[in-house]
Amino acid sequence: MSGAEYANLVATYVARRFGGRGVKVYREIRVGKSIIGKNRCIDVFCVCEETNRAFAIECKFQDSEGTVDEKIPYSLDDLQAMPMAGCIAYAGKGFSAGVLHMLRASTRAAYCRPAADQHETTAETRELDHLLAMHFGWWDVFVGRKKPVSAASSATAPNRHASTGTLDLTDDFLNGPDSPQ
Repeated sequence: MSGAEYANLVATYVARRFGGRGVKVYREIRVGKSIIGKNRCIDVFCVCEETNRAFAIECKFQDSEGTVDEKIPYSLDDLQAMPMAGCIAYAGKGFSAGVLHMLRASTRAAYCRPAADQHETTAETRELDHLLAMHFGWWDVFVGRKKPVSAASSATAPNRHASTGTLDLTDDFLNGPDSPQ
């Protein structure tokens, strides 16, 4: 798979998954200057017309060892400097261990490997889904089908005062075995 094919795959997935939320997805949009003064071209540009918010996705696919490793630190720095939200979507088996660690540790990178006809979240797309959801405020993406805790719920924190329905905040509890000495 080429880098352009990967960017098309990510763009199509995002359009299928989030198009119903009013997000329009574009490919190769010019957005200002990079940190080295070049015209920046965003691989996948997502715009929610209702909220007038945008999100840039730079796509990096590497299935064999190559030069993309050298581009990742620059891409992360460039995203950080860009005055709008965005991330690197990445996939493939050709990243070095060090660069893979850098991507996994970054709050501006998301593993994403959607299937060609995919439109629902999976473990292969969840990281990108979550970054988009945080940016656009789609909290249901996180909550899913879970039910909210009811104020009438009888659940209390487990402690020795459970029979009284109060939380134990005594010195014994606060200075228990897990507290730093």
